[in-house]
Amino acid sequence: MHAYPTYPTYPATPPRTNPWNWVLLVAGVILSAVGLGLAIAGAVLMMTNAGQRDGQYLTLETQRYESIGHAIISPPIVFDEVPTNSPELPPLEYIASFQVRATPVIPNQELFIGVADTSDVETYLDDVPHAIFENTGWSDHRGPGQWSGTSEAQLQEFGGAESVSGAGTQELTFDLQQGQWTLVVMNADGSRPVWVDLEAGARTELLGPVGPGLLIAGLIGLVVGIPLLLFGAAGLGRDIDRPPPTTGPDPAAVGGIVAYPLSFSGHLDRPLSRWLWLVKWLLVIPHLIVLAVLSLAQLITTIAAGFAILFTGRYPRPWFIFSVGVLRWSWRVGFYAYLALGTDRYPPFALADVDYPAGLTVPYPQRLSRGLVLVKWWLLVLPHVLILGVLAGGGGLIGLDAVRSTTVWTFSLLGLLVLIAAIALLFTGHYLPGVFPLVVGINRWAYRVSTYAFLLRDEYPPFRLDQGPTDPPPRPLPDDGPSQPTP
Repeated sequence: MHAYPTYPTYPATPPRTNPWNWVLLVAGVILSAVGLGLAIAGAVLMMTNAGQRDGQYLTLETQRYESIGHAIISPPIVFDEVPTNSPELPPLEYIASFQVRATPVIPNQELFIGVADTSDVETYLDDVPHAIFENTGWSDHRGPGQWSGTSEAQLQEFGGAESVSGAGTQELTFDLQQGQWTLVVMNADGSRPVWVDLEAGARTELLGPVGPGLLIAGLIGLVVGIPLLLFGAAGLGRDIDRPPPTTGPDPAAVGGIVAYPLSFSGHLDRPLSRWLWLVKWLLVIPHLIVLAVLSLAQLITTIAAGFAILFTGRYPRPWFIFSVGVLRWSWRVGFYAYLALGTDRYPPFALADVDYPAGLTVPYPQRLSRGLVLVKWWLLVLPHVLILGVLAGGGGLIGLDAVRSTTVWTFSLLGLLVLIAAIALLFTGHYLPGVFPLVVGINRWAYRVSTYAFLLRDEYPPFRLDQGPTDPPPRPLPDDGPSQPTP
């Protein structure tokens, strides 16, 4: 068992933060998010481009099509808006090329695949029953007519831009061209039904230069954005890191230990509005926007702090204060909204501890384990996550899902309890007294786990519900028996 210090009491007015720290943080988050998206897109495009080397096509999954008519056609493919005469654009065949591979389901059946102008296809199949790829039923505007003549004459009448025919698997390639085109698949003899397995593919030479360009742009965004984010978060942490004016007695000094090094409180306000909870999802939108930015910044600072702990055994104090501030902000918004509905007082826009019915404080650890940082955030925390997934929803880590957790009721015990409390509040004007301590207890458990997962403490969270608005009082230290005289 460990003895921990009690938690400071901060003034009601939060310390002023330097606006430039907010500018650095927001700019860093935006650049990092955009950079990450571009880097991922660039990497995906580069891997995709690698898959079409040596003339290969990127293909979709094979689909089986069947029509009781004489043909299966595609919806019109329109390229009328492509500016072919622009000197700034590459040739159309450079932009895209398409491939269709058809395999007859019936053995030894000869197939025909062709691409032609849509108007020519409509003339060719006039009054001939056929199906469309997206609708394998009968075409509503086609009659039950029959073709006459030999298959050779029928194929000559097709007049397509590209066509192939023969037994076995047939493959047709078609470069992008100006116009409106339709793909036609049918039996080479014009008979019916048509029963084929189709595989479509495409390739483009544009992926070659685009992929590396996006990757480089994304890396530049990350290289610039992450330092701005880290500097901004550290500045905000220093802004709110003020020595407390008063401190209660140390539990060790009075012979006690606290349950967990997280001071977590939620005091029910009275009276509560019957109707306000119906629109709190709308009222907290400004907070959710800020929390979305702060949550991403908290994730990145936690990763950076993890490396610092791995090599030094210490959590950089400014980032620590910032991360605790984000959890505190998240809990205040959740207490006001749908994690508890415990107050109608609008949450302050502040990272620091202020006079509010919901509070959260974590004492700064002087040393942290270098080894635990590698496993506690994903492996050791897993049993708690599984339990809290049922109790609290959102995977159990509320701080990691602040936006969703504070705006919706999830399928969980916590969501059910808050919903019951809301309905009782609507009809009676009172919060069910037996429900509130359990609601706060589930949130306390979840935030203890979040504190551990965010690397803020090494002490393993207890598997228990400490219900009530405040933490349980310090328990007596274990008695080690009478002290032995010193020789």
